Amino acid sequence: MRVIELLAISVFQGASLRAGELGVDREVNSVNMMDAPDIINFLKEKELLVTTAFHFKDDLNSLLVLIKEMENQGCSGLGIKTKRFLQEIPQEAIKLADELKFPLFELSVDVSLGDIVSKSLSHILDIRTNELHNAMQAHQEFTNQVMSGKGIHEILGSLSSLIDFPVALLNHRLQPIGNLNKKFDFYKHFEALMTDGHLFHHSKTTMLTFSLLENQETVTLFPVYTHKQYSFICVNGHIPFTDRSTILTIKQASNVIAFELMKENALKQNARRIQNEFFTNFINGTFTTTEEIISRGKEFKLENEQRYVCAVGKIEDEDRSITYAEYQAEQDVIYGMIEADLPHFHQKVHLFTMDDTYIMLLELKDGWKYMDEPFVSFLKDIQSKISTLFHKDLSFGISNYAQQLIDVPISYKEAKDTLYYGNLSGKKQFIEFHQPKQVPEILRMVPYDQLKKFYMDTFQGFVDQPKKDYQVLLHTLSVFLETHCQLSETANRLFVHRNTVIYRLEKCEEIIGRNIKDPEETLRLRLAFRIKALIKETSR
Repeated sequence: MRVIELLAISVFQGASLRAGELGVDREVNSVNMMDAPDIINFLKEKELLVTTAFHFKDDLNSLLVLIKEMENQGCSGLGIKTKRFLQEIPQEAIKLADELKFPLFELSVDVSLGDIVSKSLSHILDIRTNELHNAMQAHQEFTNQVMSGKGIHEILGSLSSLIDFPVALLNHRLQPIGNLNKKFDFYKHFEALMTDGHLFHHSKTTMLTFSLLENQETVTLFPVYTHKQYSFICVNGHIPFTDRSTILTIKQASNVIAFELMKENALKQNARRIQNEFFTNFINGTFTTTEEIISRGKEFKLENEQRYVCAVGKIEDEDRSITYAEYQAEQDVIYGMIEADLPHFHQKVHLFTMDDTYIMLLELKDGWKYMDEPFVSFLKDIQSKISTLFHKDLSFGISNYAQQLIDVPISYKEAKDTLYYGNLSGKKQFIEFHQPKQVPEILRMVPYDQLKKFYMDTFQGFVDQPKKDYQVLLHTLSVFLETHCQLSETANRLFVHRNTVIYRLEKCEEIIGRNIKDPEETLRLRLAFRIKALIKETSR
């Protein structure tokens, strides 16, 4: 209870507050009396001291030292019984107590110090007993609601009625869990504050009160601890530290809600595991028939006659110094953050995890050209939050759209390959779209030695020809292939007679030993010419 409340009980009738009026809201946990000079060594924080000041009647300086030491020690106040050894409280002591905002009051001569201590402690004990009784009743009420099948929403409703303030439950990022009352729209300011680096939780903090400058709303946060992370009970109002009864009631609700959150989290983890197992089996081709894929997909609200775009995201700069358990816990938190953001996008997005990646399947209702910019903007917001909250770089590869659910494995591979090549190029925190590979890009993926061997094997016969003939024959063959084996067009491009082209091509066939118009041979020759250009490019 507070000093001002304690002074209101009957045993303090006749007492008068002489100094420290601004400190009367200090909490009092116990009351002690003394007439010994070394009492300061035995006083505790939030303790009120009453004395006859026998040892100070001729030593004003010791009284001033006592007041300073009591203030430093966090004591509640000092009551002096005058008209015995001190006729009145010295003005120096009154002035010092006012400066320190330390309650200093004069006790009535008609009441013994023993009565003051006894009745004060009895009153404090009665209040503590009543607070404990109310807390136990509140805990029982909250527990009964859970046992009867009611959820967190009902518990918050009961808590709001008990403390007469609107109440909501927020996650570790101060985002609402469940539906919110319209009065709680100010929570949107919290994310901006967290982005600016404000901390709303410290390990030793039992509650936190602050006001928002935008709307002058006062908010009190109470942490709700579970086995992995914490949430917050958010009270739309000011709960003073001295209001023990209300704080105890909120703590009882916090304990019950913590168990309910752990139960819900266990159910979510199981559902997530089943969902991810389905997706892994789907991608790996475990399901043997189209009918099985369609049937299993419906269990997870994935319709076959629906177009999908796949986005695969991965955090590349992993901290290898953390344990596997810590890594998994962080992955779960990031997954939960992404999952919480999905409802904010105007199209349905399904989320899976596989091989340390986050896979999003976007349902396409309109054409992809109307969706690419909004979807990329959505992914950028996620990247920004991950970077701000976790100091990690999250990158995405995005596929072409799949016409049906059964085509999603192809889209997944496209997105995964796009992510891989983006990382290979040294990019950070990127969003890349899948682009069909051009022939030179595919050839660059083949080791240089193998490319050169293929080229040499293809044109080996030309090496024995005179250098001038060698170059003319290869050039004629190259133009002939580029013109899709059209003799007239080849002759026009080379500015030679058609018969000359025929002669040169026959010479080429003689050297190669195969029909250059054969589809397989044509493909081989065209690839060899492409490789020749790459070899020249590499040797520069």
